[in-house]
Amino acid sequence: MLVSIVQKELAATIGEGVSDINLAAQPPAVILMAGLQGAGKTTTTAKLAKHLITKRRKKVLTVSADVYRPAAIEQLKTVTAQAGAEWFPSDPSQQPVAIALAALDHARKHYIDVLLVDTAGRLAIDEVLMQEIKALHAAVNPVETLFVVDAMLGQDAVNTAKAFKEALPLTGIVLTKTDGDSRGGAALSVRQITGAPIKFAGTSEKIDGLEAFDAERHAARILGMGDILALVEQVTANVDMEAAQKMAAKLKSGDGFDLNDFLAQIQQMKQMGGLSSLMDKMPSQLATKAKDLDLNRAEKDMLKKQGIIHSMTPKERSKPELIKATRKRRIAAGAGVQIQEVNRLLNEFAQMQDMMKKMRGGGLMKMMKKLGGMKGFPGMSGGFPGMPR
Repeated sequence: MLVSIVQKELAATIGEGVSDINLAAQPPAVILMAGLQGAGKTTTTAKLAKHLITKRRKKVLTVSADVYRPAAIEQLKTVTAQAGAEWFPSDPSQQPVAIALAALDHARKHYIDVLLVDTAGRLAIDEVLMQEIKALHAAVNPVETLFVVDAMLGQDAVNTAKAFKEALPLTGIVLTKTDGDSRGGAALSVRQITGAPIKFAGTSEKIDGLEAFDAERHAARILGMGDILALVEQVTANVDMEAAQKMAAKLKSGDGFDLNDFLAQIQQMKQMGGLSSLMDKMPSQLATKAKDLDLNRAEKDMLKKQGIIHSMTPKERSKPELIKATRKRRIAAGAGVQIQEVNRLLNEFAQMQDMMKKMRGGGLMKMMKKLGGMKGFPGMSGGFPGMPR
């Protein structure tokens, strides 16, 4: 109950519900990105472009008004291309306000729905930065002014948030690097000081690593309760559900599971961001156990297994028992590994097949009882409620 109450209060503190981007304006709707250097503004600009294209079906143009940081303009060009948005060229010799106005004019003439303006940051707050961003805001009159802040910033976030709130009418916050160890405690300070809702959270370095901020989920993450809802969404978005259902049927029957299925499992894991991405969303008890594992090594091991299976013929994949010494040598050479690695993969696969046969029918429940999997859960000593004992 205590954890439940704390979670509810945390969620209320960092903003209830989910806030979305406001695009209720005559196109192009302008979104101004503000924040310190290193917070991830440029990458977040491209991620937001991707979000608006895929989720809101908008035509998006990005422009960089950062004429100070070396390669800032080129960086935005690169990540904008990855997002599938349009990019407006700018030059360090130009004035930021002139760049933004030229991009706005281009957006009007080319029927762009949303213009994202990436602004300059500094390593610390200074008057020049604040005056410049005020002038940019006045020139383009954005519908959204988003404050991009590093979730790992800690108490420094307080001073930064105060300075930007005094300079700009902030309409929303984007927390970056929420996949870090800090769990985004900065959300509490920034939300309270600015009074602006947290609209998005950056969850990885990938171009689609931006999700609508949900206060209840984030509160659960801060408390180490995991983010099972996000995990479900991640699976739903990246997994071929029809293929998954066929696989479930095979697992249930315990028959016909071959190396093609094993390969499909590895590829689906990769599509979901790999082991580390999945572990980040698990409850803290599971995540703590996983920390004892070398996830990077496990990821590399999975890629190696994928290479070995790719070196097999379709017949070998469906009938691994055919793979004897000569075939093993050929497969190892094709995958660039030692024969022992091929043997290890085949042994692991044989163990998986054996386990699946034991799991048929009520075998899973028997296995869990033997392992003591039901101990310690009140009222569950005889199995899960509603399931055959």
